[in-house]
Amino acid sequence: MDQQLLAKTFVELADNLVADFDLIDFLRLLTDRCVGMLDASAAGVLLADRDGRLRVMAASDEQVRLLELFQLQNDQGPCLDCYRTGAPVIIHDLTREVDRWPHFVTVAHRSGFGAVQALPMRLRDETVGALNLFRAAPGPFDPAATLVAQALADVATISLLQQRTTQRSTVLNEQLQTALNSRVLIEQAKGKLAERQGIDMEQAFTALRGYARAHNRRLADVARALIDDSEPLAGLES
Repeated sequence: MDQQLLAKTFVELADNLVADFDLIDFLRLLTDRCVGMLDASAAGVLLADRDGRLRVMAASDEQVRLLELFQLQNDQGPCLDCYRTGAPVIIHDLTREVDRWPHFVTVAHRSGFGAVQALPMRLRDETVGALNLFRAAPGPFDPAATLVAQALADVATISLLQQRTTQRSTVLNEQLQTALNSRVLIEQAKGKLAERQGIDMEQAFTALRGYARAHNRRLADVARALIDDSEPLAGLES
């Protein structure tokens, strides 16, 4: 494990405790770093909206985003169980869980995943989502890496909840609903940019994210400008 990158990641996540931040970009940073540092082939984040329904908020690539969506649409999978129980769900070999999640296991295997660990995004007794790490090969997860992943999930959860006051659930729900609306804009912009440039959805997201960071803008604002054609985005649409 890259200790220097790990330390940098904790600093970046903690920095969001005191500054306004782009939640979508923040959660994508979390998934990317989990893949880059830990024993994971892909990672995703599910968060609950104001009605308590889970939504896909971030994924390290398009394939795992679709797999997370499949879990939600079919109401089965380790990530849902993790959120509902507030406890980690660690599966070393998905083929042994066919009876438990028949549809999910089939699609996960088809997507190239053989193991998964779902870790709760929880503060005390309240669970707001789950961080999900997928691995191609079956086999035990490194316990030390699991502890690090849970620590990253905990820091991310604190960042999500940091603006809570006496109206705690209202504040969180408004923040998550805004992020959900932004997620829809970003997905639309990804599709539009991918079609225009003849690239895949993951490349389109990388381009949008890179432009937003280079110009110190929120990802959702760049996505809206692209969808509406309301302003020139030099270097993005060329």
